[in-house]
Amino acid sequence: MVTVHHTVAFLVLAVTWGAALVAGLTFVRRREPRSIVTHLLALAQSVLIAQVALGLILLSEHHRAPQRLHYLYGTLALLAVLAPWIYAPAERRARLGWFAGATLVAGALAVRAYMTGT
Repeated sequence: MVTVHHTVAFLVLAVTWGAALVAGLTFVRRREPRSIVTHLLALAQSVLIAQVALGLILLSEHHRAPQRLHYLYGTLALLAVLAPWIYAPAERRARLGWFAGATLVAGALAVRAYMTGT
């Protein structure tokens, strides 16, 4: 299970950074978000949820991270991608900016979570 958690960590990093990049470029170019952008953002959220679930399973099996900050960074990364669902404005373009920025923050926090978990 630890190996799966490590493998999914790389997937989290790739998907969050990729989704933030694509969404950010779409936002900067002032284009309407197409389905690929929204699907990538949703995939980033899904992969982060799966990673936290795997971490909780490991925790329930008495596997502990070397540093306690690992849990904080993982939780904050998850909260970062979920926060725009509550706080983002209704206007489509501004909402895309919120989701792109939140996914970028989640990617940065996922890097820190990886560094404190190994």
